[in-house]
Amino acid sequence: MIENRADPPLEPVGHAERVEFGLAALVPDVDDPTGWTLFIDGTQQSHVDTADPTRLEFEYMRRLGDVVDVVAPRGRPIDALHLGGGAFTLPRYVAATRPGSAQLVIERDATLTGLVRRVLPLPAGADIRVHTADARAALDDLPAAAFDLLVADVYDGASVPASLSPVTAAAAFARVLRPGGWYATNLSDGGQLTYVRDQVATLRTAFPDVLLIAEPAVLRGRRFGNVVLLAGADLPAVDLGVSAARDVFPARVVHGAALDRFTEGAVPVTDATAARSPVPPRAEPV
Repeated sequence: MIENRADPPLEPVGHAERVEFGLAALVPDVDDPTGWTLFIDGTQQSHVDTADPTRLEFEYMRRLGDVVDVVAPRGRPIDALHLGGGAFTLPRYVAATRPGSAQLVIERDATLTGLVRRVLPLPAGADIRVHTADARAALDDLPAAAFDLLVADVYDGASVPASLSPVTAAAAFARVLRPGGWYATNLSDGGQLTYVRDQVATLRTAFPDVLLIAEPAVLRGRRFGNVVLLAGADLPAVDLGVSAARDVFPARVVHGAALDRFTEGAVPVTDATAARSPVPPRAEPV
């Protein structure tokens, strides 16, 4: 179902509700009444500042915000596709920084969407359509070359579904992007980062270039954490590297020959070998 209606007024308190894929809770920040965190089964999934949607609290979301900022200058509308809705943090950011953007969000949990839109209404006047569907299945029904940016932030509990990992999915991502369009995804991994390495190899089968953004401790296998991958042509590795280095939690961009060394021995994922991403050893924002 596609929803594109005006949202009701903002509710003054938090809310918890059993949604289709777990127990969801929207909790206001203790020190900031306009900040809200979405929990699913006790795991932090999204954060939204209703007064300032450009404030991105989670580190991985700031990385995705940096990607949006290099797709087009502020004020220039883009056509964006989001796989995974959550609390619609990034669509809100795009709407605030690039008014007039046309955005489509694919979110499979209709009950969660209803909860979020009731408690944290989407911005008035923003062209944000929400389609209830499985992310991978919905891709095949979308027109080719329709979007400037595709962002995948799809988690079933604490891991990415296997359906989004093989080369067939990478080809589907590339198909819906315009020439020069970019695909960005938020993944999580730890240890030797085998899952991420194989995802880089997989995306390289469908895109001319790939880069990786992550904190040094994650890259060195010292902790489980988020890794953002960006795929497309003419990737702005230098600009993203500067933004990542200036963050309160500095990160590195791995690109070109360095990424070749990082992914040595990695194998593209097929439908037969597709698997879910690793589950974090403890609850963390993913």
